[in-house]
Amino acid sequence: MSQTDFSSLQLRPDLLENLKSLEYLEMTPIQALSLPSILEGKDVIGQGKTGSGKTAAFGLGLLNRLEVKKFRIQVLVMCPTRELADQVAKEIRKLARAIHNIKILTLCGGMPFGAQKGSLEHGAHIIIGTPGRIEDHLRRNTLSLEHVHTLVLDEADRMLEMGFQDTIDAIIEKMPSQRQTMLFSATFPKQIKKIANAIMVDPVMVKAPALHDSTVIKQHFYSITEPYRLTGLRLILQHFRPESAVIFCNTKHDTQHVADALVENGFSAIALHGDLEQRDRDKMLVRFANKSASILVATDVAARGLDIDAIDVVVNYHIAHDPEIHLHRIGRTGRAGSKGVACSLYSDEEAHRVAMIESGIDSINDTEELPPISLLNQAPVTPLMTTVLIDGGKKQKIRPGDILGALTGDNGIEGKQVGKIHIFDNWSYVAVALDAVRPALRKLSTGKLKGRTFRARQVRD
Repeated sequence: MSQTDFSSLQLRPDLLENLKSLEYLEMTPIQALSLPSILEGKDVIGQGKTGSGKTAAFGLGLLNRLEVKKFRIQVLVMCPTRELADQVAKEIRKLARAIHNIKILTLCGGMPFGAQKGSLEHGAHIIIGTPGRIEDHLRRNTLSLEHVHTLVLDEADRMLEMGFQDTIDAIIEKMPSQRQTMLFSATFPKQIKKIANAIMVDPVMVKAPALHDSTVIKQHFYSITEPYRLTGLRLILQHFRPESAVIFCNTKHDTQHVADALVENGFSAIALHGDLEQRDRDKMLVRFANKSASILVATDVAARGLDIDAIDVVVNYHIAHDPEIHLHRIGRTGRAGSKGVACSLYSDEEAHRVAMIESGIDSINDTEELPPISLLNQAPVTPLMTTVLIDGGKKQKIRPGDILGALTGDNGIEGKQVGKIHIFDNWSYVAVALDAVRPALRKLSTGKLKGRTFRARQVRD
């Protein structure tokens, strides 16, 4: 038996059986490094980026300790955003599907407070949520943490970046001091060390090795003068012609400016930043995930928790201020066994940051010429899919199969013309091939979903 087999761990039999059914056989590096200590009940600090398997690491640990017959809140998982909380809840539900009568609740901002209060009145075992909403429930006495034995802070660095330090402190004051605390973070700034010292007891520190290297991700560095930065970006996109690309900017203002400029030049680009309302953020993420938008322009903070494997190219519009942030950015390409490309634009003022990124990079010798200016005469890549919004969702009992059936039923479109389907509480999104959008809209508008007619329309920029 290999030391990286899940069967080598002291896990509950039902968890092991479920892992086999999910074909989770070999642990990822962060799981192999952290799970033995987690299962021993020790406090653990885990450093690993999105996609490293950290959710399953802490998820298996908290599920292994859970006492389902004691129907009270035993676990609290805090995440910086609703998207990440939803992802974590989905993964833990998947890991827990062999454990009967387990109840997992998400408590996030942007969702109705009353419905959450009602769910809490019926009880739960595990709470997964954002700091602001959790504190809100504590303040209104709709949530009690007196029986919590396991606390997880996921993407702790981002929660601190977003200003949640005081909120987290207030929440921790409301739970037992005798507990297991796990803190997971992509980077390890000084504030993380400070909070770890305050809330953890002799924590075990584990760091997942980078899952990418030069054989998987090819890095390209281009020196530019400031007025031509946007032109350099367009040349890179025209040269590599990615179906899916993420462009990182250092400020919210640059994010919107770059996305708008790309759209003006014929690219399919959307911006993701902290000023967006939750519904607009959901819409942007859906459009990028379902390939009806080719380019996502984002800040580091906004892109955290983004879990999309098939990203062909990552572009650093500006060089990151921190080498670890740079590695976190480029690690979003070259995943799921595919090759990736990472391109970085930098001016003379940023050359010192390039030198800091990796000791093996020489900002002079490793700089490449930008692709030829003639590429700007080409038409940019346009997506083959578009997104249709349906005014009905989970609360109207709509499921993905209902939408697929409505689209492909009598005189409908072909199944291969339907892409990803995302269902929210009161609305749903479905990706449809661009050449099938008119018949798809006609089918949805005149047909029935759950015996009702719902309004459907194409999502436009």
